[in-house]
Amino acid sequence: MRCLLAVQALNLPDWYLGAGFVRNAIWDHLHHKPEMTPLNDVDVVYFDPSDVSPQTEEALQARLCAVMPDINWEVRNQARMHEKHGHAPYRSTAHGIAQWVEVPTCVGVRLETDGRLTFCAPYGLRQNWSLTIAINPCNRQPEVVQRRILEKKWLTLWPHLHLI
Repeated sequence: MRCLLAVQALNLPDWYLGAGFVRNAIWDHLHHKPEMTPLNDVDVVYFDPSDVSPQTEEALQARLCAVMPDINWEVRNQARMHEKHGHAPYRSTAHGIAQWVEVPTCVGVRLETDGRLTFCAPYGLRQNWSLTIAINPCNRQPEVVQRRILEKKWLTLWPHLHLI
């Protein structure tokens, strides 16, 4: 909740905490872990086509680090990330999230001003809750998925996962 509150205070357009922030929490719960697995980073994604400067992302990241220095923040404006991946321009944060390489990673959550949580899951959450990992059909990169599974030690951390 502290992470959600910190990002909410930035008042970013169309923002979410994405990827492992949600995915890992579900997998930890399903593996009956008493504490959350530490995150490599916390992915903050938003959509602002009026300012696609990497320096703005760095400044936002620095503001978050000042508030919560114990978190490795990674801030990315999805209005520019299509260039990095060689895709057509993304239309929204959800459209950017929908391009990530594994289906269970294509998730995000944000805290609304009224306290509600809004989830973004372009492919649903079924794979997260069934402990399966599938390659994103819109971004087929099996070699990247295999490398990420190994490098991030997913099968060691969550041994009940399986790749489909």
